[in-house]
Amino acid sequence: MDDLRTTLLTLGPDERRDFGVFIQRQRRKTSGRQDSRLYELLVQPKELSAPQLIAKLYPAEPNPVAYYALRKRLLRHLTDFLLLRQRQLDTTAAASVRGQLTLAQYLFEAGIPRLAWSTLRKAEKLARDNEQYEPLNAVYNLQIQYANSPHAEPLAEIIARRHINKKAADEEERANIADSLLRLRLREARVRGRAGVSFDAIMREILAEYDLQEAFARSPSLLSRLMSIARSAMLVRRDFASFAPFIERCYKIMERRHGFAPAQRGYQLKLLYMLAHALYRSRHFAQSVEYLEQGRALLAAMPSRQQTEFWPRFTMLLGANYAFLRRNADSIGLLEKLLKGPVTLPLGDDLTARLQLSFHYFAEGMYQRANHTLISLGRTDHWLEQHMGLEWLLNRNLGEMLIQIELGNPDLALGRLHAVERTLREHFPAALAPESASAEAASGDANLALSVASPSGGPYLYVLSYLALVRKIIENPATARQPDFATQVADLPDSLPLQREDLQAISFYAWLRARMLGRPYYEVLMEASTL
Repeated sequence: MDDLRTTLLTLGPDERRDFGVFIQRQRRKTSGRQDSRLYELLVQPKELSAPQLIAKLYPAEPNPVAYYALRKRLLRHLTDFLLLRQRQLDTTAAASVRGQLTLAQYLFEAGIPRLAWSTLRKAEKLARDNEQYEPLNAVYNLQIQYANSPHAEPLAEIIARRHINKKAADEEERANIADSLLRLRLREARVRGRAGVSFDAIMREILAEYDLQEAFARSPSLLSRLMSIARSAMLVRRDFASFAPFIERCYKIMERRHGFAPAQRGYQLKLLYMLAHALYRSRHFAQSVEYLEQGRALLAAMPSRQQTEFWPRFTMLLGANYAFLRRNADSIGLLEKLLKGPVTLPLGDDLTARLQLSFHYFAEGMYQRANHTLISLGRTDHWLEQHMGLEWLLNRNLGEMLIQIELGNPDLALGRLHAVERTLREHFPAALAPESASAEAASGDANLALSVASPSGGPYLYVLSYLALVRKIIENPATARQPDFATQVADLPDSLPLQREDLQAISFYAWLRARMLGRPYYEVLMEASTL
């Protein structure tokens, strides 16, 4: 695989055209330069090997040395192009501060210290207002370097401000480290599913190690960072009920004591989303919608870059809330508009939006549309598990299984059921009790009666119990109306604690009850969500 070709192919159509023009502008000679020729050969549909490229570039006499030098030159052009594009597209405060810092440095070297110091003061204010600690540290260092200028402020004051900023910068760096460590643990747990990782203990240990227990009250950026850490732990242990009032209290304290300056809107949006998500998962749907509407109102007045980052998530969560507020048709409209919008969604958001839309179609009885939407995901189970997580894959496969039942395709539904069972048993095989395993090893008797320490399925044992009931419906749909089946469905919540379990799990449980009661699925779901 040609790494340079791979990198070039990541450019969009408009970017490829602009890069071609950029190369032309870099020419120092009117002829003899082959940068553009190599670029055209690398981005054509058919990949060429190095010998083939050399033969096309130097037909008279192959010249590998010149070819590899040409590749290096093209890579430098690409790097310069991306740097220029990044500066053009980056409208953040950090980019503005860096630009003013560069201008101030130039003015000092050009012998215009008055303008240089004026520029530095603007850069300092912008960086301080936006909590850009690293660029602000560079501003202070340059001020200290030129503190002997008659236009400078007193050196002692500059140093004092620098020390305050260094403390805040150090705190943010510690928060970054803690955040990364927690996210690493979360990714590991996410691939395994609910593997019983003690995230509470890990979080307390990391926060204590990096001295961050009380730091969240000092700035919106740090509050956002630390709420993200706490939310990571909450997502693993599924403790939405306790996290929602915690983050709501922290958000209101910050809003009342300090407020959110215009430059801090990004942090405010992150907090609003986390708060709305926690309220949704704890079934406070109307409150969640209120905070989402606040966030969407803020987004409407923000740059397109932040709209691209936040709008899909706010929209998907709003649609999820609407579904449980008996506004499922509005949910469908929101997601269809999001997926058909002019801006291409990031892959993870696109897949999640399609999965969610299939649920809304299913709730409306639009099974063909739900099926086509799942087909449009276009990814294998292995890819989805590795990139989206085990639970995401389980929700997709369980949803597809129910859709195929409703479409009258029992064989396809049974295939999905087997896939889920196989996945769970492979991830969480049954574990033998230690004394039984020792006895078997000593006796060599394969028929020895063994006691099982934990059955297969692990933390997803209730899913296997659920699938056993679904299998009965697939094999004989009339089973769902029999009294003993109703008893088994009534016993299912013992392994599926409805008061604290995911709304996704409740959605699947409601389908069983709907079949048992012979009532519309959506009506039963609305009742189950209020238990």
